[in-house]
This record gives sequence, structure tokens and C-alpha cells, in this order.
Amino acid sequence: MMDALFDPQTLCIIIAGAIATYLTRVGGYVLMVRMKTIPPRVEAGLNAVPVAVLTTLVAPAFFEGGYEVKLAMVFALVIGLRFPGLIMLISGWALVVAMRYFSIA
Repeated sequence: MMDALFDPQTLCIIIAGAIATYLTRVGGYVLMVRMKTIPPRVEAGLNAVPVAVLTTLVAPAFFEGGYEVKLAMVFALVIGLRFPGLIMLISGWALVVAMRYFSIA
């Protein structure tokens, strides 16, 4: 039973991920402290990070989900153009729940 909980390969992956996260954060901090100004290319790259992260979270759900997920994402996008993010999230989630509850999906 304990062997299933403590798989050495999984433990190595977790440790490697923790080290990579730590080095990335510390390296970024050290790099930013040593710079007097942020170069335009670095600033452009940093500005692209939120979009890249959002894309990696949304794209798999859009392409792997059913039509109710696709419809809810389009609906949430339209709501998000007018209202704050929390309202967008709740409206998309509520639409998926309603479609699944009423067996539309």
C-alpha cells in the first residue's frame, strides 16, 4: 500500500518541478533587481505571459469538451467583454451546469 503512495518516479518529478519553480522565481528576481530598466523585448515577453497561460488552460477544455463546454466558453467570452472576470466565470459555469442538469448536453 505504501509503495502505491510513494512512487519514486513521481517523487522525482515533484522535486524537479519544485527546483525548477524555485530557480525560475529566484532567477527572475535577481535578473530584475540587477536591471536599471526593463528592455522592450523583455517587457513584451512578460506582457505575453498571461495570455499564454490562459490559452494553455482554456484550449484543451475547448477542444476536448463537449458542445456544452464550447457554448459556455463562447457565452462567457461575450459576458467577459462587458462584465468583470468573476461574473464571466460564474455565468459560463452556470450555463454548463444548467445544460447538463436539463440533459441538453
